[in-house]
Amino acid sequence: MASTAKKITEILQQFPPEDPSSLIPVLQKVQEEFGYLSERNVYAVSEYLVVPASKIYGVATFYAQFRLKPLGRHIINLCRGTACHVKGSERLIPVFEQELKCKVGETTKDGKFTFLVVACLGACSLAPVVNIDNDFYGDVQAGQIKRILRKYE
Repeated sequence: MASTAKKITEILQQFPPEDPSSLIPVLQKVQEEFGYLSERNVYAVSEYLVVPASKIYGVATFYAQFRLKPLGRHIINLCRGTACHVKGSERLIPVFEQELKCKVGETTKDGKFTFLVVACLGACSLAPVVNIDNDFYGDVQAGQIKRILRKYE
């Protein structure tokens, strides 16, 4: 924990103290370093910038770029762009949720997977497409999901 406190201090010292205008860049740096905005780090930012923690949470929940929970080791992105939607990507959602035992936007209890639905992955010719980490799977059918997930265990 000492290294976490040291690292947050190093990040904060890159910005002028008591300067609320630095809030978003500070939060971006903190998230870049730690992967998400922990409660401890939100309060450290609050103290340093003299911004109420409630305002920080308001900013963090308003902007989609910020996360208040850590992501899993493997990020699953299910495309819901037009081509994927037309080819049935919505039918894959309950299959992923059942296999992972978590809902869209959540991380599995063991921290292995985070399941996200995204607007477009830019791989329309592969519709419906799923991206896990740096791997892309095209023309994904419900019966393939269990086998795909096994590769990451």
